[in-house]
Amino acid sequence: MTTQEYISEAEEYLLHTYNRYQIVLEKGEGVYLHDTDGKKYLDFASGIAVFAFGYHNREYNEALKEQIDKIIHTSNLFYNIPAANAAKRLAKIAGMSKVFFTNSGTEAIEGAIKTARKYAYNKDGKNNHEIIAMEHSFHGRSMGALSVTGNAKYQEAFKPLIGGVKFAKYNDLESVKALVTEKTCAIIMEPVQGEGGIFPATEEFIKGIRNICDENDILLIFDEIQCGMGRTGKMFAHEYYGVKPDIMTVAKALGCGFPVGAFLTNDLAAVLVPGDHGTTYGGNPLATAAVNKVLDLFENRDILSQVNEVADYLEQKLDAFVQKYDFVKERRGKGLMQGLELSIPVGEVIVQAMDRGLITISAGINVLRLVPPLIITKENVDEMADKLTAVFEQKSL
Repeated sequence: MTTQEYISEAEEYLLHTYNRYQIVLEKGEGVYLHDTDGKKYLDFASGIAVFAFGYHNREYNEALKEQIDKIIHTSNLFYNIPAANAAKRLAKIAGMSKVFFTNSGTEAIEGAIKTARKYAYNKDGKNNHEIIAMEHSFHGRSMGALSVTGNAKYQEAFKPLIGGVKFAKYNDLESVKALVTEKTCAIIMEPVQGEGGIFPATEEFIKGIRNICDENDILLIFDEIQCGMGRTGKMFAHEYYGVKPDIMTVAKALGCGFPVGAFLTNDLAAVLVPGDHGTTYGGNPLATAAVNKVLDLFENRDILSQVNEVADYLEQKLDAFVQKYDFVKERRGKGLMQGLELSIPVGEVIVQAMDRGLITISAGINVLRLVPPLIITKENVDEMADKLTAVFEQKSL
């Protein structure tokens, strides 16, 4: 079949919920992807911050193949070895107490919301509790996750959503304080907003929220689905601030391509009991074998040191764009989670970069998002910069 035939077939049978780029990706190797026409692309999107170790990682692939030959699924009516190992390791790395494995980040958010509501219910027996979320946040598209996503365009067609959610301004502590009442059971936020435009939290803001939660017996939920798992140069972005959550959600690079997420709690928030929550597939042996191998790779390859070294170089290259081109307004981000705010249409830049063999994605209204595999080198950064320079030079004519 030709590329166009694949696209036509997909459009005929797949529900059209994405405006996909007109290429069909067929295989990957390292930090590169190849389409069905044989064209090679440098990947600075990594499947939306998922493929931390690049494509065709042999250790990862072999670990999943080995588990497939043992057992793939058991249900949570039984114990399995990979899940027990992965839960222990993840909890210790995160400094948390309990882990619940899910199939996605959105499901992890659902569990976090339910945990917060149950915590408050246990205190007073009431079910009128409220959650404070952030404007321009993104937590997923299920009804619960959508309810705490601070973007009206995602919500309008699906209302009414779950009630009792208020939205504060990100990095504006006074706007959070103004929303706190005796009904508030949780505050949920991303330490670095992703879809909202790559906005890191300020230290004052995140520490102030922790204090609000401590003073009012409110649970603090950190969404580390995109900014966690080494993406910012620390295993979890909140480590930059010396602040710990009561509940944390992770996914994306947790499985490096295999669909797995988790929500973690400290002892205080470990309130769910049998019958409160469940999942058929979550924490199955194959998914948690992927988690175990991902954690192995982080440890054995000292990935965080590599991220920090390359991130400094990447920031220098991106800052040079800000200095050189008037339409590149600002660079924001931490580690290998970077964004360039543009005053020209970001969609055009993405397509033209793709024509030159560079894959990037957008965030927010007009931000070029760069979230490459964590294994990129300085040479890869140079190649990205050359390709993006070619696009920007054309735009500046």
